[in-house]
Amino acid sequence: MHAIRHHSRNLLMKPAIALAALAGLCGPAFTQAPARESMVIVISLDGFPAYALDDPKLPIPTLRRMMQDGVSARMGIVNLTVTWPNHTSMVTGVRADEHGLLANGTISQTGAWPPVKVDPTIEKAKMVHVPTVYDAAYQAGLTTAQVDWVAINRASTITWAFSERASAEGPVEREMIGKGVIAASDLEGFDKSNILFRDQIWTRAAAYLIREHKPNLLLFHLLSLDSVHHQFGPNTLAATAAFAFLDGCVERVVEAVGAAGMTERTTFIVVSDHGFKRYTNQIRPSVALAAAGLSSKAYVLAEGGMAYVYFAKSQTAELTPKVMQALTGVEGIDRIIGPDGFPALGLPQPDRDPQMCQLLLTAKDGYAFSGAMGGPVTAAVPQQGGSHGYLASDPDMDAIFIASSYGVRARGKLDKIANIDVTSTIAKLLGVSLPTAKGKAIPLE
Repeated sequence: MHAIRHHSRNLLMKPAIALAALAGLCGPAFTQAPARESMVIVISLDGFPAYALDDPKLPIPTLRRMMQDGVSARMGIVNLTVTWPNHTSMVTGVRADEHGLLANGTISQTGAWPPVKVDPTIEKAKMVHVPTVYDAAYQAGLTTAQVDWVAINRASTITWAFSERASAEGPVEREMIGKGVIAASDLEGFDKSNILFRDQIWTRAAAYLIREHKPNLLLFHLLSLDSVHHQFGPNTLAATAAFAFLDGCVERVVEAVGAAGMTERTTFIVVSDHGFKRYTNQIRPSVALAAAGLSSKAYVLAEGGMAYVYFAKSQTAELTPKVMQALTGVEGIDRIIGPDGFPALGLPQPDRDPQMCQLLLTAKDGYAFSGAMGGPVTAAVPQQGGSHGYLASDPDMDAIFIASSYGVRARGKLDKIANIDVTSTIAKLLGVSLPTAKGKAIPLE
C-alpha cells in the first residue's frame, strides 16, 4: 500500500512508503524508480552555517518543511574552508589534497610578482584532478545540469549549463530568452550585477531547466548569503533577511518540480559549503614582512581565517626561518604551520602540488587576514565583518545538510556527517558508481 502526504501548497510530498503497520510487513522505504525517470537536485546555499539552524525563529519555512519531512545533519567540511574546495569535495568525495582545489580557482605560478594568482577561468578538465559524480552520471547515460556551480568551466559531462558568468550567447540562455523567461538585457554586465539579482536569475534558470529538461542531476548554487555575511557579519538583521530570501528561492525550485510533474520522483539535497565567523580585527602579514625586509621575497595570499605564504622554493631553507621570525608574535596569528603539518589538514605539501604554499597561517577568533600592504600590522575594522577560511575543525565552519522527498524517510536529525559523503549519496540515488570517492552514502531511508 502506498501513501502520499500533502503539505501546504503541495510544495513537498513524500515518496510512496510501505506502511508496515497496515500491511503487516516490513517493506522497503521506497521503490527505486529507474534513474532516467527521476531527478536529484542539489541546492547549495553558500555561507549557511550549521549553527544558524539552532535558531527556531530563523525565517526559513521551506527548509523547515524539508527537515521535518526528511533528514538533516551538521556537516563537517574540508580545508581550505572556502567555496570552491568544498563544492568540489561534495562532487568528488575526496579532500583538497586529491581533487586539486586549494582556493576559489587554480593557483597558478606567474613567473613575476606577485608569484601566484588565483585563476577561476581554467577549464574543469584541468582544474579538477579526479572524477566527479556528474561525470559518472553522464557516462552512465543520464542527463546533467548546473547553475552557477564552481570548478565546472566548460565541463564536457554537463548536458545543460547556466554559468556564473552567464551570457546571452550561451545555449541555455538563448533558450530562456527565446521563451521570454529572461530578457537579453538581464545578462548585460551580469557578473557585475548585484548578487540578489543574480541569485534571482540563477533561480529562474534552475526552475526553467527542471520544467523544460528534467535533468537527472542538477547542481545549483546561490551566493547572496555569503556576500551579506562577508559585508555585515553573521547574526545580523541583514543576514536574517538573506536567509529568508534564499528560502524563497528554494521554494520556487520546489514549485518548478511540481510544475514538471516530478514531485514523486525528485530528491532534494540542500547543502552549504562552509560556516561563518565574525571578526573585528584585521591582520596584514605583508606589512610585517615588509618591516623585516622581505616584501619582495615572501608573498601572502589571504583567505579569511587562513593565509598562504609563498616564497621561492629554491630559497626555502634560507627564507623559512626569516619569515617565521617576522610573523611570530603578530597579534591575531594563532599558528604558523609548515609543510610537515599540511597532510593532517588534508592539504598537499608543496613538493607534491605546485599550487601549495611554503607556510600556512591561521587566525585567532575575532581576527581575519588581509593582503593589504599598508597600515598597521593588526588593526580594528570600522565595521564588524564576517569571514570563513578558518580551520575545518572549528565548529563554526560546519555546514548544513538536508535531504527530502523521493527516497528519503522522515528520520529527523542525523549524527554529524562529512561533506565527502554527499558524493556517494548522490551516486547511490542515481544508481551510478564512483570508485574514487572516499565518503560513504548517508542513510536516507
